[in-house]
Amino acid sequence: MSSGRDNVGFANLPNQVFRKSVQRGFEFTLMVVGQSGLGKSTLLNSLFLTDIYTDAEYPTGEHRFPSTTKIQTSTVTIVEGGVQLKLALVDTPGFGCQVDNSNCWQPIVRHIDDQFEEYLNAESQIERVRLPDTRVHCCLYFIPPTGHGLKPLDVECMRQLHTRVNIVPVIAKADTMTPEECDEFKKKVLEDIHANDIQIHDFPDFGDDEEEAQFNQQMKDRVPFAVVGSSSLLSVESRKVRGRQYPWGVAEVENLEHCDFSALRAMVIRTHMQDLKEVTHRKHYENYRYAKLASSSSTSNKGVAGEQNPLSQLEEEKKEHSKKMKMMQSEMETVFEMKVNEKKQKLKDMEADLERRKEAMHGKLTKEAQEVAERQEQLEADTAEFEAQQRKHEQDEALRNASKGKEKGGKGKKPKH
Repeated sequence: MSSGRDNVGFANLPNQVFRKSVQRGFEFTLMVVGQSGLGKSTLLNSLFLTDIYTDAEYPTGEHRFPSTTKIQTSTVTIVEGGVQLKLALVDTPGFGCQVDNSNCWQPIVRHIDDQFEEYLNAESQIERVRLPDTRVHCCLYFIPPTGHGLKPLDVECMRQLHTRVNIVPVIAKADTMTPEECDEFKKKVLEDIHANDIQIHDFPDFGDDEEEAQFNQQMKDRVPFAVVGSSSLLSVESRKVRGRQYPWGVAEVENLEHCDFSALRAMVIRTHMQDLKEVTHRKHYENYRYAKLASSSSTSNKGVAGEQNPLSQLEEEKKEHSKKMKMMQSEMETVFEMKVNEKKQKLKDMEADLERRKEAMHGKLTKEAQEVAERQEQLEADTAEFEAQQRKHEQDEALRNASKGKEKGGKGKKPKH
């Protein structure tokens, strides 16, 4: 059908959906998890090109290291090209900053489950009202640039979160490592993730465009993203760039040769934000909903059975209590093993550091001994040369004295007549 008169008009449906979506606006919830001092606030400001966290709001002192992990949610509305985005940022101050970090991930898990519960309750009402979608769609998990792979705390926390939220691993402060060290650290992190069966978000490929597919694959190959955050504008070769100034040069935030910040922003915001929301709804929320409804149904059935047979109910309670005790014992053993491994790793690091210091000191002493030997040889050579010159001078002086004596003796003799 080529003529406009023959068209039915449903080809205009995408335009209608687009218009409705733009009028309604979009919602996205981003969670950041990681220890304090890894540049989470700076990276968020850089990602969305706005001062989400200003200097006045940035916590200092004891507020940055609370006694337990807390959940702080900030909401900001961003407009770009006529499209409105209601962005909710979930921060986790206090995570991993205590002497005993056992179960420090529980407030994070509880917050994610609470958002699922609120959404489920809203869906279960007789008159359903559209509520803001506060479910966590993406979790940027910040990994400190230690160079030794994932810590036991990171492994356990990611294992608790990967069934509830889309995890995107991020290596913080990548400018503290050389490119070779960064690539090697990425390999170690991925090996630890696969070894512990941690499911990070797999960015799918969209479209049939070969060039676009190749670009997406190049961006996916950079996972985990090694990033540098900065809101400072610097002048580099008559260009204004955001980066960090160092004596050796400038680490540009949006330069893929310097860090993966542009790849992270492209994958999370520009190309896969809707995919993150859909995976959250189809996979994580549905898993929670199924488990919740199945648990409610099982509890209801147990209650009915208990009314009919109290002895059977008592036996079920004993089994459940025994199961809980075994789970608690298993968790305690896991935490104990995690602490022991962490202590062992610290001792290995200290031992390696002492060995490096010993080698450095030995090399320094050897070098100083060589310098002393060389100076001694030089001194002996200079002494020998000086003595030789002294002897030669004495010989020359003796010859001059002898010559003068002969001249005087010749003058004193009278001529014979």
